Amino acid sequence: MIVSAARRLLERGSWSEVRRIGDALRTETTGGVLLLMAATVALVWSNSPWAGAYGALSSARIGPSAWHLDLTLAAWAADGLLAVFFFVAGLELKREFVAGDLRDPRRAVLPVAAAVGGMVLPAVIYVAVNGWAAGGSLAGWAVPTATDIAFALAVLAVIGTHLPAALRTFLLTLAVVDDLLAIVVIAVFYTASLSWLPLLFAAVPLGLFALVVRTRAVPGAVLGAVLLPLAVLSWVLVHESGVHATVAGVLLAFTVPAGGDGTDRAARFEHRWRPLSAAVAVPVFAFFAAGVTLGGSDGALAGPVVAGIVAGLVAGKALGVVGATWLVQRLTRARLADGLAWRDVLGIGLLSGVGFTVSLLIAELAFGAGSAGDRSARVGVLTGSLVSAAMATALLRARNRHYRRMQEAEDADLDGDGIPDVYQMQRRTP
Repeated sequence: MIVSAARRLLERGSWSEVRRIGDALRTETTGGVLLLMAATVALVWSNSPWAGAYGALSSARIGPSAWHLDLTLAAWAADGLLAVFFFVAGLELKREFVAGDLRDPRRAVLPVAAAVGGMVLPAVIYVAVNGWAAGGSLAGWAVPTATDIAFALAVLAVIGTHLPAALRTFLLTLAVVDDLLAIVVIAVFYTASLSWLPLLFAAVPLGLFALVVRTRAVPGAVLGAVLLPLAVLSWVLVHESGVHATVAGVLLAFTVPAGGDGTDRAARFEHRWRPLSAAVAVPVFAFFAAGVTLGGSDGALAGPVVAGIVAGLVAGKALGVVGATWLVQRLTRARLADGLAWRDVLGIGLLSGVGFTVSLLIAELAFGAGSAGDRSARVGVLTGSLVSAAMATALLRARNRHYRRMQEAEDADLDGDGIPDVYQMQRRTP
């Protein structure tokens, strides 16, 4: 899709979209703070004299042995709670493309291209580092490709509240697309064995879920009582098939109808489930995933796996996002929106290198939970995320004062109707 020469990249979205994105950002930012706290507790505990208790808690098994559901607590967090996270991400992505500003292909092309660029280049860098180094492993090529929504937005909130809404929306949308692409990678490349019968059976509750959720005659109280068992059964069957169970969350989300009138079920489901995802699912997973022992002699602190992941997250993500944005500009002959600079795009690219939740999940799938490779990958993810966050903070905070002055002018509501005048002027501009 060729964009008009008058088109501006990262321009201001509609007022309704800005309000919706703002609500999502506040929830994800709170979740990011909880994620950081949970990861810190896990890291300190796993390197304390009581590390054995942390290991025992993570490996404790609960659940019925049928359907292979006698899982460890860590596995329940990765397979079960993250399904909620991907359900919310799927709802967000569907609403963006069906009812949000991204239903316009001219707006959608940039975050999609940036997400793809931010996944391809880190993978290439990781393969380059591990393909030539002694002791390297290509199994973790996808580890540095993911962006953590909550973690990145928490960092963005600390940097300052005066960055343009377009940059925040860009980061959120890029991260959501990134997560959905990551789940495709998990389903395609990290499914060791596939049992077709449970996967075919999963289509039955999934289809019934889609049918019921689209039937508006069903009362709300009855709706939840019917949908939840169907969703759980879909998850169980996908888990039994060998495909990672989080895929079920995305498939269920895509069946929920979305509309532009503000009363669609996707909006209500997202509003209901996002707090559970941000405040419970992601922090609990982080607690069980971040507990890597930093001591020992197994080389977890060094080696090509660590180097490839750090280089992929820090350099690959930033250059991939900036490069894809530049390519979109060149192909469409569009320009950055007034007031934005390429160093702002670089700052967002660096923030997208804050990979945590999905990166840790892929590391576990790639190397095996608790293995030396898994421990090295977790060290790489933690290190790369912290370096990316520090570099993004240094770059974007330098711009914060400039944008604060600009935003004070843009937020003026001289007629007192509750809508910033700049959006009313935007509607009147042909």
